[in-house]
Amino acid sequence: MSNEQKVAVVTGASQGIGAGIVQAYRDQGYAVVANSRNIQPSSDAGVIAVPGNVGDRAVAEQVIKTAVERFGRVNTLINNAGIFIGKPFTDYTVEDFNNVINVNVAGFFHVTQFAIAQMLKQGHGHIVQITTALVDQPIAGVPTGLATLTKGGLDAVTRGLAIEYAKSGIRVNAIAPGIIRTPMHAPETHDFLKGLHPVGRLGEVSEIVDAVLYLEHAGFVTGETLNVDGGQHAGRW
Repeated sequence: MSNEQKVAVVTGASQGIGAGIVQAYRDQGYAVVANSRNIQPSSDAGVIAVPGNVGDRAVAEQVIKTAVERFGRVNTLINNAGIFIGKPFTDYTVEDFNNVINVNVAGFFHVTQFAIAQMLKQGHGHIVQITTALVDQPIAGVPTGLATLTKGGLDAVTRGLAIEYAKSGIRVNAIAPGIIRTPMHAPETHDFLKGLHPVGRLGEVSEIVDAVLYLEHAGFVTGETLNVDGGQHAGRW
C-alpha cells in the first residue's frame, strides 16, 4: 500500500451507520481500522478489524496503535460507537449508567486522546462525533436522559476541541442524526418512529454517510454539528 494512502479509524463499525462509514471510506481509497466489541476480520486487506470495547483504554490505544503501525498515520477518526437506552429517568439503573458512560463518554475520551496525540505529530487530522438530534430537541414521550447526558457532552466538547486544536491543523466536527433505519430499530417500530420527524420518514444510513463525507472534504468547517434529522432539530411539529 502506498505510504500516501489516507487512513480512517471508525468505532462502532460492525453494522448500521458504522459499517456504512467504513465502506464509504474504502470507496474513497482510504485504509480503515474498524473497531467494535465483536467485529470480525474483513476479507478486504484495506480494512483492519480491532475488536473490543473502546471504553477500555488498552483497547482504544491498540486501535490507534494499529493504524500507525500498519499505515503510518491517522487522518480521520469517526467516533461512532454508542449505546442508547431509552427509559424514564428514574428507571435507569446504576448498571445502565455505567454502561452508557463507558462507551459514549469513556470510549470517546480514550480513543480521541490517542488519535489527537498522533495527529499533532502529523500536523493535521479530522475527528467526527456521531451524536443525536435529541441533544437540542428532546421529544415528549420519548425519554432519553442518558443519551442526552452523554451525547450532549460530545456535542459540547466538539466545539471546545475545535477551538483548542484549530491552529494545529486538526478539525473537529459532529453529526447529529435523527432516527436512522438500522438493525437497532425493529421493523414493527418504524411507523411510530417515522412520525417523530417532520419529513415523515426514517433517515437512511447513506444520508449519514453523505454527511460524514461532506465534513471530510470541507476543509474550512470545524466546530460544527451537522443535523441530519429530517427537520427534528428545527422545533415542534
